Amino acid sequence: MLAGYPIILIDQPGIDACFDTDGVLASAVPRFSPRPQQVHLAKAIAEAFEDQSVLIGEAGTGTGKTFAYLVPALQSGQRVIISTGTKHLQDQLFLNDLPVVAGALSRFSTTREPTVRLLKGRANYLCRHRLVRAAMNANLRDQKNKQYLQILNDWSRRTESGDISEVIGIPDDASIWGYITSQNDFCSEHEADELSDCFVHKARQLAQQADVVVVNHHLLCADLALKDEGHGELLPSAHGFIIDEAHQLPDIAAEFFGQKITSRQLNDLVRDTIATQQLAVPDMREIREAADLVQDAIRHFRLAFGVQPRRDAWAALKQETRVAAELDRLIRLLETLTAQLYEVVQRDKGLDQCHRRASQLVGQLKTLNLKSVEGDDNDGDSERATDQYVYWFETTDRGFSLNMTPLNVAKQFRQAMQSLPATWVFTSATLAVGGDFSHFKARLGIEESAEVLVDSPFDYANNALLYLPENLPEPAAPEYTERLLQSCLPVLRASRGRAFILFTSYRALNLAERYLQEHTDFVLYCQGSAPKRELVEAFQSATNALLLGTSSFWEGVDVRGSALSCVIIDKLPFGSPADPLMSARIARMREDGGNPFFEFQVPQAAITLKQGVGRLIRDVSDRGVLVLCDPRIQSRNYGRVFVESLPPMPITRELSEVEDFISQEPELT
Repeated sequence: MLAGYPIILIDQPGIDACFDTDGVLASAVPRFSPRPQQVHLAKAIAEAFEDQSVLIGEAGTGTGKTFAYLVPALQSGQRVIISTGTKHLQDQLFLNDLPVVAGALSRFSTTREPTVRLLKGRANYLCRHRLVRAAMNANLRDQKNKQYLQILNDWSRRTESGDISEVIGIPDDASIWGYITSQNDFCSEHEADELSDCFVHKARQLAQQADVVVVNHHLLCADLALKDEGHGELLPSAHGFIIDEAHQLPDIAAEFFGQKITSRQLNDLVRDTIATQQLAVPDMREIREAADLVQDAIRHFRLAFGVQPRRDAWAALKQETRVAAELDRLIRLLETLTAQLYEVVQRDKGLDQCHRRASQLVGQLKTLNLKSVEGDDNDGDSERATDQYVYWFETTDRGFSLNMTPLNVAKQFRQAMQSLPATWVFTSATLAVGGDFSHFKARLGIEESAEVLVDSPFDYANNALLYLPENLPEPAAPEYTERLLQSCLPVLRASRGRAFILFTSYRALNLAERYLQEHTDFVLYCQGSAPKRELVEAFQSATNALLLGTSSFWEGVDVRGSALSCVIIDKLPFGSPADPLMSARIARMREDGGNPFFEFQVPQAAITLKQGVGRLIRDVSDRGVLVLCDPRIQSRNYGRVFVESLPPMPITRELSEVEDFISQEPELT
């Protein structure tokens, strides 16, 4: 047991007292109302902390799962790490929810209020040393970057955390961030006295001393996989882990237990090499020339894949000799740069860091090259992976990533959990499939756990209606998207817009945008036309708008009240069999004698569907219609799995019932 932990807490109110009408939380949270589901989940989590056991808990929308896990976590007196799905949720938890709950509990207890810290990955923190170097960089002397540097310099003198989310006036995608944020190589080469003003070092130290640390899944998985981005000494000191939005964890863990090389990593190396050479060894122009050649090779390698974005298995490139040739050229030029950097590593720490990064990237590129193009002995079957990994690539308009991803992280994650004996709580609104957690547990290798499933406290039976349109063609039919839009037009007219339309592909989204522009007068907000947050805010402010989105809009979108009255989903969200990860997993499960469709594809699609459906009812007074257009819900035997995974609500196939339901909304009567 760690020194000083767990704290023995006295005079702590019980779970019931915390969640009562006139209890602890009611005294601190305006309009707080008790929810039996919230209390049930909180008690299950409290028992997990008492027993130091594993708990998997699904909490339907509106349960208030954040407070349900914060109360027992803070009352446990144990050192707890809370991991969330995104940095945005991290900030919300740290800045809003935790202070409220901790403050409320402290007023009813004689124990000290727990210390709480926020910890993010390195790239979220300013490095003062790099900021100084950036000011001298010839590439940052244009007017825009001068303004950005002035903003950063002013902010750097005020900030206590160095968290760049505090900065106002610089876009998230501005290139300046790559010049001034923390890097693992830079920090690791400095002595302790040089780290006295290092924000990452300070954040890490504060986190090690805190009772509660808020991280995100990427940082958690980086620590579990002992990757550079993480802070590996943090996890062993914890007695409890709470994984919120746990449905995202298996895919994020797969990324960190594998390898990934991106064009951004390579371009960052070139940028840092040139910047450091100009400052440290301006006489060594051959380093700049070698770096310029590498940058040119990066661009030509991307172009070798073709102009259009692609995502496929490495084996699919066997006949594309240009890709292999450009990759060989990139490796050769990167080796040349590595050799030249080796000659000057003693002259500057920054050049030493660049040399080590270049050497590591050469090794990774060679490994991926040999395995994917020459070493794949799968007899032309691009859907199979070498050993336990799948080798695949993805290109965007300007960039690329080369990936080696494990087919299954169950073994690695189970070993990581076993190496950290502690309480583990996994919670989300979407973990079970038809009330069963087997799929989630199998993906993470969880063998023994307590389980709890609490339904949403929202009145779906009276406030929601599931509409299954009839006479639609099979989703593979060319006319499918147009036909489903035709069938949904009466619903949209009845609801006066106020609808999300969620698609499983960009192609369908683009078709729908053109169709709705021609056939309706509603205001259209379409994914890609503006940042996600701006689109959601604009939709919520409008009175008759439609918001069209694909995968990223299926979760994390919260619109309450009368602005949203209808959610339309075009198809059951099955992963594409052509996707390299999906196809490799399917092939491996078949080889092992399993049924990938029912054991993997259907459960994954059901969880994704639940996320999309969760956009409809976000508050106790919300009402709305859910339209599931895919006819397979009615025509296939697996359709019941999807329906049984949704909140219980009336189902209709009659348009007139939908129109009657909508007409009963107070705003429309």
